[in-house]
Amino acid sequence: MARLGKKIEDLMSAISFAEEGEFKTAKEMLKEERRVLLAVKKGQMDKKTFRYAVNACKRIGAHLDILCISPVEVADPVLEECLSEIKREGINYRLMYKNGCLKQEIIDYTNSKKGVLFAVTESSDYLNVDCRGKGKKLSEAWQNLKCPLVVVADGV
Repeated sequence: MARLGKKIEDLMSAISFAEEGEFKTAKEMLKEERRVLLAVKKGQMDKKTFRYAVNACKRIGAHLDILCISPVEVADPVLEECLSEIKREGINYRLMYKNGCLKQEIIDYTNSKKGVLFAVTESSDYLNVDCRGKGKKLSEAWQNLKCPLVVVADGV
């Protein structure tokens, strides 16, 4: 119910701006927040995967969510360089650290957040293995992912 109240409030605010001739502001207020998820493991961030996610955000006008799997929040020079580049590009981003299985964290994040258009990650064997170590290929949870998954492969 609170969600519906928030949407109605936003709609009324947008109407007020539109009545005053501020059409661009009104349109921005009604725009759904579109996001791209970049999922990486600390110390394994590939610049090609990063560039793919940033370019996609620029093309479709989306924000970038960066999900970094790391036992602790420790500075990663490649990640820091990428964050500087995002700031220069003017892309709105969120950086989150999680400790666990990358595959399960992607599933949990995309299932819990609306507005995630797709998830981007680098190609790796851990994407095909069940997080509980049972060695299952393409688990049911992976098949039921709420958005498309883009896997950026290394150049051959």
